[in-house]
Amino acid sequence: MFGISWVQWLGYLASLLILVSMMMNSILKLRIINVVGSTLFAIYGLIIHAIPVLIVNGTIAIINFYFLIRFFTSKSEIFKVLKIRGHNFYLREFLKFYKQDIEKYFPKFKYEPEKNRYSFFILRNMNVAGIFMARIFQPETLLITLDYAIPAYRDFKVGKFIYNHYAHKFIKDGFNTLIAHPSPSRKHNRYLHKMGFKRTKINGHEFFVKHLTNNTTK
Repeated sequence: MFGISWVQWLGYLASLLILVSMMMNSILKLRIINVVGSTLFAIYGLIIHAIPVLIVNGTIAIINFYFLIRFFTSKSEIFKVLKIRGHNFYLREFLKFYKQDIEKYFPKFKYEPEKNRYSFFILRNMNVAGIFMARIFQPETLLITLDYAIPAYRDFKVGKFIYNHYAHKFIKDGFNTLIAHPSPSRKHNRYLHKMGFKRTKINGHEFFVKHLTNNTTK
Protein backbone atom coordinates (compact mmCIF):
# COMPACT_ATOMS: atom_id res chain seq x y z
CA MET A 1 0.00 0.00 0.00
CA PHE A 2 1.36 3.42 -1.10
CA GLY A 3 4.62 1.71 -1.93
CA ILE A 4 5.38 1.10 1.76
CA SER A 5 6.61 -2.34 2.78
CA TRP A 6 5.07 -4.30 5.64
CA VAL A 7 8.26 -3.75 7.63
CA GLN A 8 7.79 0.01 7.42
CA TRP A 9 4.14 -0.39 8.42
CA LEU A 10 5.34 -2.35 11.44
CA GLY A 11 7.58 0.54 12.41
CA TYR A 12 4.75 3.04 11.97
CA LEU A 13 2.38 0.89 14.05
CA ALA A 14 4.94 0.53 16.82
CA SER A 15 5.53 4.29 16.84
CA LEU A 16 1.79 4.97 16.96
CA LEU A 17 1.25 2.62 19.89
CA ILE A 18 4.06 4.21 21.87
CA LEU A 19 2.61 7.65 21.12
CA VAL A 20 -0.88 6.54 22.18
CA SER A 21 0.51 5.04 25.40
CA MET A 22 1.95 8.42 26.37
CA MET A 23 -1.56 9.88 26.20
CA MET A 24 -3.04 7.45 28.74
CA ASN A 25 -4.02 8.78 32.17
CA SER A 26 -4.07 5.28 33.62
CA ILE A 27 -0.62 3.91 34.45
CA LEU A 28 -1.90 0.39 33.77
CA LYS A 29 -3.15 1.25 30.28
CA LEU A 30 0.07 3.15 29.59
CA ARG A 31 2.21 0.13 30.41
CA ILE A 32 0.03 -2.36 28.52
CA ILE A 33 0.00 -0.33 25.31
CA ASN A 34 3.64 0.66 25.71
CA VAL A 35 4.81 -2.92 26.17
CA VAL A 36 3.10 -3.90 22.90
CA GLY A 37 4.52 -0.88 21.06
CA SER A 38 8.06 -1.33 22.36
CA THR A 39 7.97 -5.07 21.59
CA LEU A 40 6.92 -4.35 18.00
CA PHE A 41 9.61 -1.69 17.75
CA ALA A 42 12.21 -4.18 19.00
CA ILE A 43 11.06 -6.67 16.34
CA TYR A 44 11.25 -3.88 13.75
CA GLY A 45 14.81 -3.10 14.85
CA LEU A 46 15.75 -6.76 14.58
CA ILE A 47 14.34 -7.04 11.06
CA ILE A 48 16.14 -3.96 9.74
CA HIS A 49 19.31 -4.83 11.71
CA ALA A 50 19.13 -1.63 13.77
CA ILE A 51 20.72 -3.01 16.94
CA PRO A 52 20.35 0.19 19.03
CA VAL A 53 16.60 0.24 18.25
CA LEU A 54 16.37 -3.44 19.20
CA ILE A 55 18.29 -3.02 22.47
CA VAL A 56 16.52 0.13 23.69
CA ASN A 57 12.99 -0.99 22.88
CA GLY A 58 13.62 -4.55 23.99
CA THR A 59 14.79 -3.22 27.34
CA ILE A 60 11.74 -0.95 27.63
CA ALA A 61 9.45 -3.89 26.85
CA ILE A 62 11.13 -6.01 29.54
CA ILE A 63 10.83 -3.21 32.12
CA ASN A 64 7.14 -2.70 31.30
CA PHE A 65 6.49 -6.44 31.40
CA TYR A 66 8.19 -6.69 34.79
CA PHE A 67 6.03 -3.94 36.28
CA LEU A 68 2.87 -5.45 34.77
CA ILE A 69 3.64 -8.81 36.38
CA ARG A 70 4.32 -7.10 39.69
CA PHE A 71 1.12 -5.10 39.36
CA PHE A 72 -1.09 -8.16 38.82
CA THR A 73 0.64 -10.35 41.41
CA SER A 74 1.57 -7.86 44.14
CA LYS A 75 -0.16 -8.27 47.49
CA SER A 76 1.74 -5.43 49.14
CA GLU A 77 -0.52 -2.50 48.27
CA ILE A 78 -2.22 -0.97 51.28
CA PHE A 79 -5.74 0.46 51.06
CA LYS A 80 -7.30 2.62 53.73
CA VAL A 81 -10.34 4.84 54.04
CA LEU A 82 -10.23 8.43 55.22
CA LYS A 83 -13.64 9.55 56.46
CA ILE A 84 -14.96 12.89 55.27
CA ARG A 85 -16.72 15.03 57.82
CA GLY A 86 -18.90 18.02 56.99
CA HIS A 87 -17.62 20.65 54.61
CA ASN A 88 -14.10 19.37 54.24
CA PHE A 89 -11.82 21.88 52.48
CA TYR A 90 -9.81 19.23 50.65
CA LEU A 91 -13.03 17.58 49.48
CA ARG A 92 -14.27 20.85 47.98
CA GLU A 93 -11.01 21.28 46.08
CA PHE A 94 -11.05 17.63 44.98
CA LEU A 95 -14.58 17.86 43.61
CA LYS A 96 -13.77 21.14 41.89
CA PHE A 97 -10.60 19.76 40.28
CA TYR A 98 -12.28 16.60 38.96
CA LYS A 99 -15.68 18.21 38.33
CA GLN A 100 -15.78 17.68 34.53
CA ASP A 101 -14.60 14.09 34.77
CA ILE A 102 -17.03 13.27 37.57
CA GLU A 103 -19.92 14.68 35.53
CA LYS A 104 -19.18 12.17 32.75
CA TYR A 105 -20.14 9.34 35.12
CA PHE A 106 -22.37 11.12 37.67
CA PRO A 107 -24.02 14.06 35.89
CA LYS A 108 -26.59 14.53 38.66
CA PHE A 109 -24.15 14.34 41.54
CA LYS A 110 -24.44 17.02 44.17
CA TYR A 111 -22.57 16.90 47.44
CA GLU A 112 -25.05 16.92 50.31
CA PRO A 113 -23.12 16.04 53.50
CA GLU A 114 -26.21 15.85 55.69
CA LYS A 115 -27.68 13.04 53.55
CA ASN A 116 -24.61 10.80 53.29
CA ARG A 117 -24.37 7.75 55.53
CA TYR A 118 -20.89 7.11 54.18
CA SER A 119 -18.39 9.60 52.79
CA PHE A 120 -14.72 8.69 52.52
CA PHE A 121 -11.62 8.94 50.42
CA ILE A 122 -9.90 5.70 49.41
CA LEU A 123 -6.16 5.85 50.04
CA ARG A 124 -3.88 3.56 48.06
CA ASN A 125 -0.41 3.40 49.58
CA MET A 126 -1.39 6.69 51.26
CA ASN A 127 -2.22 8.38 47.94
CA VAL A 128 -5.80 9.53 47.35
CA ALA A 129 -7.07 7.14 44.69
CA GLY A 130 -10.80 7.77 44.79
CA ILE A 131 -13.86 8.82 46.70
CA PHE A 132 -17.02 6.98 47.79
CA MET A 133 -20.35 8.33 49.02
CA ALA A 134 -23.62 6.59 49.81
CA ARG A 135 -26.89 7.37 51.58
CA ILE A 136 -29.68 5.28 53.04
CA PHE A 137 -32.25 4.29 50.41
CA GLN A 138 -34.21 1.79 52.49
CA PRO A 139 -33.57 0.40 56.02
CA GLU A 140 -31.08 -2.23 54.77
CA THR A 141 -30.14 -0.66 51.44
CA LEU A 142 -27.52 1.94 50.55
CA LEU A 143 -27.73 4.10 47.43
CA ILE A 144 -24.30 4.91 46.04
CA THR A 145 -24.21 8.56 45.03
CA LEU A 146 -20.53 8.71 44.07
CA ASP A 147 -17.97 6.01 43.35
CA TYR A 148 -15.14 7.78 41.60
CA ALA A 149 -11.52 6.74 41.03
CA ILE A 150 -9.06 9.24 39.63
CA PRO A 151 -7.79 8.34 36.12
CA ALA A 152 -4.40 7.03 37.25
CA TYR A 153 -6.06 4.41 39.50
CA ARG A 154 -8.79 3.02 37.24
CA ASP A 155 -7.64 -0.58 37.32
CA PHE A 156 -10.55 -2.00 39.40
CA LYS A 157 -8.43 -2.39 42.55
CA VAL A 158 -10.15 0.52 44.27
CA GLY A 159 -13.56 -0.97 43.45
CA LYS A 160 -12.52 -4.42 44.65
CA PHE A 161 -11.35 -2.92 47.91
CA ILE A 162 -14.70 -1.18 48.48
CA TYR A 163 -17.01 -3.99 47.40
CA ASN A 164 -15.02 -6.98 48.63
CA HIS A 165 -12.82 -5.95 51.55
CA TYR A 166 -14.78 -3.04 52.97
CA ALA A 167 -18.18 -4.69 52.49
CA HIS A 168 -18.02 -6.14 56.01
CA LYS A 169 -18.36 -2.60 57.35
CA PHE A 170 -21.64 -2.08 55.48
CA ILE A 171 -22.92 -5.44 56.73
CA LYS A 172 -21.86 -4.68 60.29
CA ASP A 173 -23.83 -1.45 60.12
CA GLY A 174 -26.95 -3.35 59.06
CA PHE A 175 -26.89 -2.97 55.27
CA ASN A 176 -27.11 -6.01 53.01
CA THR A 177 -27.74 -4.36 49.62
CA LEU A 178 -25.97 -1.71 47.57
CA ILE A 179 -27.66 0.01 44.65
CA ALA A 180 -26.53 2.58 42.09
CA HIS A 181 -28.21 4.52 39.32
CA PRO A 182 -27.19 3.53 35.78
CA SER A 183 -24.54 5.90 34.46
CA PRO A 184 -24.57 7.60 31.04
CA SER A 185 -21.09 6.11 30.72
CA ARG A 186 -21.08 2.55 29.39
CA LYS A 187 -17.59 2.22 30.82
CA HIS A 188 -18.84 2.86 34.34
CA ASN A 189 -21.79 0.48 33.87
CA ARG A 190 -19.35 -2.23 32.77
CA TYR A 191 -17.33 -1.49 35.88
CA LEU A 192 -20.44 -2.04 38.04
CA HIS A 193 -21.07 -5.36 36.30
CA LYS A 194 -17.48 -6.36 36.99
CA MET A 195 -17.92 -5.46 40.65
CA GLY A 196 -20.90 -7.84 40.87
CA PHE A 197 -23.84 -5.49 40.37
CA LYS A 198 -26.82 -6.66 38.35
CA ARG A 199 -29.19 -4.39 36.49
CA THR A 200 -32.74 -4.64 37.77
CA LYS A 201 -35.86 -2.57 38.44
CA ILE A 202 -36.95 -1.23 41.80
CA ASN A 203 -40.36 0.42 41.97
CA GLY A 204 -40.32 0.80 38.20
CA HIS A 205 -36.87 2.45 38.09
CA GLU A 206 -33.66 0.86 36.84
CA PHE A 207 -30.78 0.34 39.26
CA PHE A 208 -27.61 -1.67 39.53
CA VAL A 209 -28.00 -3.92 42.58
CA LYS A 210 -25.43 -5.84 44.62
CA HIS A 211 -26.31 -8.10 47.55
CA LEU A 212 -23.78 -8.50 50.34
CA THR A 213 -22.97 -11.54 52.46
CA ASN A 214 -20.67 -12.04 55.44
CA ASN A 215 -18.16 -14.13 53.50
CA THR A 216 -18.00 -12.33 50.20
CA THR A 217 -20.07 -10.15 47.91
CA LYS A 218 -22.25 -11.30 45.06
